[in-house]
Amino acid sequence: MTELNNIVLKILSNGKGVLAADESTGTMTKRLSAVNVESTPENRLLFRETLFLSESMKKCIGGVILYDETIKQKSKSTKTIPELILSSGAVPGIKVDTGAKDLAGSPEEKITEGLDGLRERLKEYYKLGARFTKWRGVYIISDKYPSKLSIHSNAHALARYSSLVQECGMVPIVEPEVLMDGNHSAEDCLIKTSEVIKKCFEELNNNNVDLTGVILKPNMILPGSGSNKKISGEEIAKLTLKCLKNSVPKEVPGIAFLSGGQTEIEATENLNLINKYNDTNFIMSYSYGRALQQSAIKFWSKDIKNTKGTQEIFNHRANMCSLAAQGKWSKELEAK
Repeated sequence: MTELNNIVLKILSNGKGVLAADESTGTMTKRLSAVNVESTPENRLLFRETLFLSESMKKCIGGVILYDETIKQKSKSTKTIPELILSSGAVPGIKVDTGAKDLAGSPEEKITEGLDGLRERLKEYYKLGARFTKWRGVYIISDKYPSKLSIHSNAHALARYSSLVQECGMVPIVEPEVLMDGNHSAEDCLIKTSEVIKKCFEELNNNNVDLTGVILKPNMILPGSGSNKKISGEEIAKLTLKCLKNSVPKEVPGIAFLSGGQTEIEATENLNLINKYNDTNFIMSYSYGRALQQSAIKFWSKDIKNTKGTQEIFNHRANMCSLAAQGKWSKELEAK
């Protein structure tokens, strides 16, 4: 067992998952504006710190992805934010890509940037306490997309990123997200997502990445948000497992799904079904942003000083996700 593999298992074992609190300042401003809270560095930290101090951090959250602003902030207790996360038993992580830009040669698609100067930034983040990182590639589905150019370019970037991260002693989360936008069927999503993931692992192998020290963060296999061909949770689970069994090398220890436009309940229920049907050796957990925080931020926005009430809402959601990561969630427990 390598040190990187130990970090992966610490983040994902025993029903634990990842809290994705790495929204950029722009995205966080949109979230706060939507609930009529001014987006200041103090308010952004106040909400995040409220979650980081919650009881469920100890038993449900194995890792927290931070944004550049947050990893450098201090908590009310004067601990740094990474120290605060470590004190709950979770592992601090950091988003290191600099965002998706138009892909030259196919401007309707995106390529994720941030490789320039990454080695130096990683050393700084390691010193600040980060032990895992995240990089997100995004792909769209239509008749002609994702193109080979998009699939190859993003896979290559994800692999180069992963190689640099492991060189620095950290675990890379590899996030190739096939977006839900569009009217495609779940079958289309299965075909395209499989192609995307296979290419990512081909490039990871080419770059000598240790697959036992990697977390894959994929989308579930869903019909497009504009599709009229809705499918059951059981079908989502079975198609998702089919995709991963055929696309992910057995050495990969853990998979942490993104919620990608699903509601909190959908993301929980679908993860639960995936674990009920899971006949692989992969740990199947969660790396959720909105699907862990949505109810909490709505409640918090009514009174940003109501720490206890906000934490209760967050604890419930995190507990439900943790149960789902073990295939133990139910509608009855959800309603309690």
